[in-house]
This record gives sequence, structure tokens and C-alpha cells, in this order.
Amino acid sequence: MSFSSVWNTVYPIIIAILFFELIIIVHEGGHFAAARLMKIKVNEFSIGMGPKIFSFTKGETKYSLRWILFGGYCAMEGEDEASSEAGSFSSKSVPARMLVVVAGALMNLLLGFLIIVCIISNQNLVGTTTVAKFDDNAVSASSGLIVGDTIKSIDGMRVFTATDVETGLTRSPDDTLSITVERNGKIQTLEVKFQMEEYEGRKYVGMDFWLLGKEKTVGSVLKNSAATFVSYTRMVFLSVHDLLVGRYGLSDLSGPVGTVSVVSNAAKTSLNSLLRISAILTINIGLFNLFPIPALDGWRFFLLLGEGVFRKKLPAKWEYAINAAGLAVLLGVMVLVTFSDVTKLF
Repeated sequence: MSFSSVWNTVYPIIIAILFFELIIIVHEGGHFAAARLMKIKVNEFSIGMGPKIFSFTKGETKYSLRWILFGGYCAMEGEDEASSEAGSFSSKSVPARMLVVVAGALMNLLLGFLIIVCIISNQNLVGTTTVAKFDDNAVSASSGLIVGDTIKSIDGMRVFTATDVETGLTRSPDDTLSITVERNGKIQTLEVKFQMEEYEGRKYVGMDFWLLGKEKTVGSVLKNSAATFVSYTRMVFLSVHDLLVGRYGLSDLSGPVGTVSVVSNAAKTSLNSLLRISAILTINIGLFNLFPIPALDGWRFFLLLGEGVFRKKLPAKWEYAINAAGLAVLLGVMVLVTFSDVTKLF
């Protein structure tokens, strides 16, 4: 095997791992920046986990680089236990602690938005939801959809961006969709038939038409970026809904191994594909961290909210027990999902 073929296999994986670590650095950097803003002492800020490669100390904080680039942390004084030291996390007000807790996830969401801005800024046109043309022999063209139709909803799901159109089509369980369009200033609902396609054993609706692009301006880029950010956010909640109602199972989830595989494949395809999947991932991680699930930032925010409302903290032993149980469940799911990822690869 030549060096070039090995490199072509390895470099997308390296890019995927580095991007994963970038998401973690941005997340922990959010906690760090908020902690410094609230004058909370940070004992250590680490990039990576496991054995230390090197470290240095500046001010009160030790900065470390560690070998396993699938993690990182921002260790604050008094974060997990009461501390009488000045500048400890536990000594700060509830609003200050709430800000520090959510800052990591908010930074992930901000990163996702900035990536979307880069994607749209790099396009020649800004996408719309108006049908521009059809593929040859398009099934949807023979069942009511015409050029110039502006899609307003798909199977009851409101449509605002080109991303929404793709999401609405791929979520359909069959080949006939109820699509509401605006045509010549009038709203009408069509029953549109599509060709079903198959990928990795799952059938989905094939999009057989193209959407119109409009002139790119600073205003249109920012407006479309914000709308696309909302669309990606909605995709996360729709995915959670589909998982809870049984439409998808654990075998459909991806852990670190599967995610690295997806990102590395996107890196091989194009920069735009890499950026798109990266935006979806960082928004997904940011939102997931805000869910009130034990061991996640959202759960800590929920406890702080309760402390602020009722002026009483959850007893430490209960908080530790709930966090330990939540962490055990998350790790168990991660093991199952990682096993599924590995079996898919081989």
C-alpha cells in the first residue's frame, strides 16, 4: 500500500478527531471564560484527557495538554464540593453559577452559528424554498408540484429554509406527502408522490427537484444563517422525538467512533460537506448538554434554578447519587452505541 493511499485514509480521521476536540475546547473554554468573568478560581484547564504531555501555570491556573484528544475539562475551585476559599464556585451567587454552567453549551451553539455563516457566505446564492427545476423523469413533477411553487409545509411541518425542505422529505415514512405551497399568491395543499430510495437498509424519499437561489447580500446571509441555525436546532428535537416514539432505535445512534467515521467521510467529500456536518454536530452537542439529564450541564442548571426558586439546595448525597446514576446510564448507552458503531464498520 502506497504512502498516498494510507494518507488519504488517515488524514480525514485526523481532521475528524481534531474537530471533535475543537468542540470540546470551545465548550470548556466557555466555562473558563464565564468563570473568569465571575471571578471564580480555575485550578486547571486541560485540553485532552489521560496522561499529561506538558503543562504550565499562569496566575492561579494550570494549563495542560494530555494525550487522549477526546475530552478536556475546566476544573474550578469548589465546583463539586463546598470550599471556603475565596473565589470558589460554591461561594458565588446562583445567577453567577448558572451562567458558568450554561456557558459551555452556549459557546457550542455560537460556534455552530458561525460555521453556518461561513457555509452560506461561501455559496454563490442564498437558498429559498421555491421550486426552480426538476430532475429528468421526476415523479413529483407528474403529481402536482410545478416550477415556481413556494413550499410552506411538508406533512404539517412548517418550512422556512432549504434545510427544512430536506428534513421534511427525509422524515416521511412513505412515498406520498402532503405539501402546502404558495402558487400565484394562493395557498393550496397537494398530495405529492415521490420515488423512494434506500441507504444502509433504510428507505427515504428522494428529492427530485432543485430549489431557487437568490442574490447574496450581507442581510440575506445573516437572515438565512439564523433561519438555518433554527432549522438545525429543530432537527435535534425532531430526532429526539423520533427516538422516544420508537421510530429509531439505539442501533441508529452514533457514538464517537461512528461520528468520527461520518465526519471523516464528509472531509473526503468536500469542505462544504465537512462544515455542514460539523455545524449540525456542535449544535447537537450544545443542545444535548442543556437537557436536564443527570451528569450534564442542563441538570446542574436545573438544580441551580431550584435552589434559586426555593432557596434550598438538594442535599449533597442525593445530588452525587443522581449524578452517579445518570453518568452510569450515559456511559452504558455510550458503550452500546460504540459497539454498534464498531460492528457497522466491520
